[in-house]
Amino acid sequence: MSYRKEDVRLGADIGGTFTDIALDLGGRIFSTKVLTNYAAPEQAILDGIAVVTREAGIPASDIGIVIHGTTLATNALIERRGARTALVTTEGFRDVIEMRTENRFEQYDLNLKLPTPLIPREHRFTVKGRIGAEGQELQPLDEARLEELADEIAAGGFGAVAIGFIHAYANPAHERRAREILAAKIDVPMSISAEVSPQMREFERFNTVCANAYVRPQMATYLARLQVRLKEMGADCPVFMIHSGGGLISVETASEFPVRLVESGPAGGAIFAADIARRFGLEKVVSYDMGGTTAKICLIEDFAPRTARTFEVARTYRFSKGSGMPISIPVIEMIEIGAGGGSIAWVDAMGRIQTGPESAGSEPGPACYGRGGERPAITDADLVLGKLDPDNFAGGAIRLDTDASQRAILRDVGERLSLDATSAAFGICEVVDENMANAARVHAIENGKNISDNLMIAFGGAAPLHAARLCEKLGIDRCLVPQGAGVGSAIGFLKAPFGYEALASRLTRLSQFDSAEINVLLADLKASAESFVRAGTDGRIGCEITAFMRYAGQGWEIPVSLPDRPFSADAAGEIEALFRTNYERFFGRAIDGLDGLEIEIVTWSVKATDERPPVERHRLATGERAVQPAVTRAVFDPAAGAVRTYSIVERDTLAAGDRIAGPAVIVERETSTVVTTPFDAVIQSDGSILLIRKGGQA
Repeated sequence: MSYRKEDVRLGADIGGTFTDIALDLGGRIFSTKVLTNYAAPEQAILDGIAVVTREAGIPASDIGIVIHGTTLATNALIERRGARTALVTTEGFRDVIEMRTENRFEQYDLNLKLPTPLIPREHRFTVKGRIGAEGQELQPLDEARLEELADEIAAGGFGAVAIGFIHAYANPAHERRAREILAAKIDVPMSISAEVSPQMREFERFNTVCANAYVRPQMATYLARLQVRLKEMGADCPVFMIHSGGGLISVETASEFPVRLVESGPAGGAIFAADIARRFGLEKVVSYDMGGTTAKICLIEDFAPRTARTFEVARTYRFSKGSGMPISIPVIEMIEIGAGGGSIAWVDAMGRIQTGPESAGSEPGPACYGRGGERPAITDADLVLGKLDPDNFAGGAIRLDTDASQRAILRDVGERLSLDATSAAFGICEVVDENMANAARVHAIENGKNISDNLMIAFGGAAPLHAARLCEKLGIDRCLVPQGAGVGSAIGFLKAPFGYEALASRLTRLSQFDSAEINVLLADLKASAESFVRAGTDGRIGCEITAFMRYAGQGWEIPVSLPDRPFSADAAGEIEALFRTNYERFFGRAIDGLDGLEIEIVTWSVKATDERPPVERHRLATGERAVQPAVTRAVFDPAAGAVRTYSIVERDTLAAGDRIAGPAVIVERETSTVVTTPFDAVIQSDGSILLIRKGGQA
């Protein structure tokens, strides 16, 4: 077939267990999964590229663009494997990142455990100088002290410097001058909060600039090495990164602001699910992404994932807000738990089966991989229950050892609870599915939604194995498993727009709204956002304007979408009306009738994205052509609580309109879809599998 180089696109997603590769060649997707190489993460990408280019019959030199997402930044923060970092901050604010907000997320826990600050106290340095909340200089910067600090930091062997001053979001002059003075004596990467996270609330802002500095040397080295090795194998093409907000940015931007890459892989999955939702016209969707290390749930409304300005990494309490490390950047909002195929199963002191957050990863992997792992993982439980074919895992690339799985499960779970291997494996899977169901319920309730109103879209190597059972627990009647589900995030990278969100905090009361001043601010934000997008495209760019607003005195804000046009002198009335409408949507009613209750804007956001081509629309079909598979396998059935005979079907033998009655397992190279007894499966016009609860309608 003929094609242009610019139309050959490759997505690469490095996960904790597998690295997923997806090659789009003229609309045809070639994909593979390769075990992640911890010592040299780029090696798994190169190995995967070799596989998909060979299958596609093209040389690596024909690849026109590589789009990459990775968990490396996230893992470096969680595992504390970043650079030795110094924090330079305003005198009197040395302990902000340790004091946090002083909120107790578990009010009555006397042994409350908070994350250890990323930078220890002895590595935090202070300097006199003060900017006020309005951006005015209250005290000049002590430049002599900065000269002394430069010598101290140089002698301390630090690999990175973070600079965070009070109210730098309102006036970054002191931070920029401090960087200039330090950089004259220290040749290490430096990050300033006014560029990394120009938003109010010093704890979140300081923590974000510290995180950026902490992972910056490692990520810059990795990205440079990746580009060199791609060129060496012939793939001399642009490389772009997907950021946590779901857009694409250049490698240069990613190297300077690597904290934006935290959650980049899961963001690709949400983009993938949103594209499926748009294709089928589904306005209420919950995406379920379960890979080898973690599982993620994301709500998608009106074909777009929910977004937020902050999120937490490394929570010490699984579902408790405030127990993690806050990162203040634009992000696709989702809930994530340590429940992937490689998550370790164990029994706690109270005799309860637990799973994760520790993962076997790819090295050594679950016991069944035969790579030295001895502890039971969720994949071991799935294998013992018959959900997986030991001779056809990952397309036969990895042969699974069922006996090793049984021994591990019996030793660490079964014998402690007086259960046989099958019962213990069922208990492990039930705990995993119930944990995920609880996480989904919590996420939906926090957003004022009913989870059962949604259609589920399941992807990732492990999600199709568990999706039907999860739907049973959540009362969801329909679930889509798209083509390429096993490498869904990597395919999502190929669907992502070039995009960037620029933010700025400027506290503005509507009674004092200055349209000319705000127009200048938004013009600057728009120019900044569009400059990042222009690094990857010369097409049309659209902008979304959002004001984060509240009643004066409230602690947090709500997002209010505003028109993309200059504000007139009387725009305050229009903005107030939009705020009240959104407030009613969030909380049921606006607060009216109180004299002097001001409305204020805290932060402005401009999100620039290139315009995407329209997608081909499909309709969900119920399927009339029953398929009677000839192959069967014994699989443990959760509804019956016993082993039953399941039909086994190869996905590539099915055609649109085929209907498979549950119980069944639909097998493909990168994953398997378990159709439990309460469900039937129908093949859709685009090749997706629709699980429909028996008696339900598509």
